Amino acid sequence: MAPTCTAKMRVLITGGMGYVGGRLAVHLSEIGHTVLIGTRRAVDSPEWLPTAETRQIDWHVPEALLHVCEEVDAIVHAAGMNAQDCAAAPASALEFNGVATARLVDAAIHSEVKKFLYLSTAHIYGSPLTGVITEETCPRNYHPYATSHLAGEHAVMLAAERQKMRGFVIRLSNAIGPPVHPRANCWMLLFNDLCLQAVRHQRLSLSSDGTAQRDFLPMKDVCYSIEFLISSLGSEVPSQILNLGSEQSLSILEAANKISKRCESVFGFRPKISRQSETNCSTLSRKIAYSCGRIKALGACLKNNVNEAIDDTLNYCNTNQDLIP
Repeated sequence: MAPTCTAKMRVLITGGMGYVGGRLAVHLSEIGHTVLIGTRRAVDSPEWLPTAETRQIDWHVPEALLHVCEEVDAIVHAAGMNAQDCAAAPASALEFNGVATARLVDAAIHSEVKKFLYLSTAHIYGSPLTGVITEETCPRNYHPYATSHLAGEHAVMLAAERQKMRGFVIRLSNAIGPPVHPRANCWMLLFNDLCLQAVRHQRLSLSSDGTAQRDFLPMKDVCYSIEFLISSLGSEVPSQILNLGSEQSLSILEAANKISKRCESVFGFRPKISRQSETNCSTLSRKIAYSCGRIKALGACLKNNVNEAIDDTLNYCNTNQDLIP
């Protein structure tokens, strides 16, 4: 995936200590961009990326956000409340995923940031996701996780529509792959959870009957795609909403079987899989066709090497299992 512009830039990543943000920070640094990690706490540069500059973010103070955006060429806004926290505190979800995003957009405009990428979620479309899903599909998920992200999307696209800056909303499906540090809040995610189960217990236990369908995308493709959009800073790529996924549907049971097979290849043993009994035929889920035609039409190339992502995660869990919560 060759970027259309090779200029090196100063890129602020909010949530840069997290799962997606951390992987992206390391990736962009490795290809020569200057990475600034935005975080709520005042911390030094992390040991896994000592070249990064850290900037403390106070999401409630506009002046502080202006300082965070100083001398920044592009922002990747990866900070946000997860689904569980949004369900527990819907008002806080809207305040952070929606209102705080709008505040950051305003600060970016005043600081003349050239490009703003907002990492949203595929789950704005519905729960569960079913059938063919394009960027034109009407969002119909009323869970606070979805509605609060949709509010953040509106803030970005309104600024782009008014030509205040170039804005991209990336509706990301389920990323898979290891984090950059073991305490990243990612071990409740399906692939990470099952890989850790395989290493710790030599078995895989599903909390459902395993028939639900999901779209999974290797983290390397997430990083390459965002790199592609950032590196086209000087091109004529217009502001828009972009789906980002693999375009391939897997059931949870199929995902578990893939992990079991890769575990046999990597470690020489094959974990047994247990699951909840299927209650009725209605639990069978339709395949998902999560269309990513827009971003591919721009020139992004998704390799979708799921086996590599599984192997990387298994090896990471094996090396770091004593450090993982």
